[in-house]
Amino acid sequence: CGQRRAERGRARFGGSMGGSEIARGVEFDTIAREWRMKWSEDDDKASLVAVQEALNACLPKIKALDGVIEVNRVVCGACHDFKVITSMPAEKFSLWGAAEFAPEKEFLSQVKDVPGIYKVETQTFTFMKM
Repeated sequence: CGQRRAERGRARFGGSMGGSEIARGVEFDTIAREWRMKWSEDDDKASLVAVQEALNACLPKIKALDGVIEVNRVVCGACHDFKVITSMPAEKFSLWGAAEFAPEKEFLSQVKDVPGIYKVETQTFTFMKM
């Protein structure tokens, strides 16, 4: 996360990130930011419960972001994945990146301290309904 990652994202997705084409014929209209981590089954899945509680506390801030289309949570019981995906129109995304994807730092620093949470990562990608 942070400024360097936002700059790399702008370069990958077409300058201002308001563009609609990554390469000839590869168009998009939505950009998403994913926060992901792995959780443990220890203590009756206490780490999963804790990250869900952290998300519940942070969710009003995420949903209040200018341009949010939707916020999705993905949980895989077999792979122990916990993912939060926030999507917004391409033209709004660069403003969120300039703000370091707030409240990303707050949320990630909170979940990194949860026993049983590991491999905390972020990723930016595009969506396009086909």
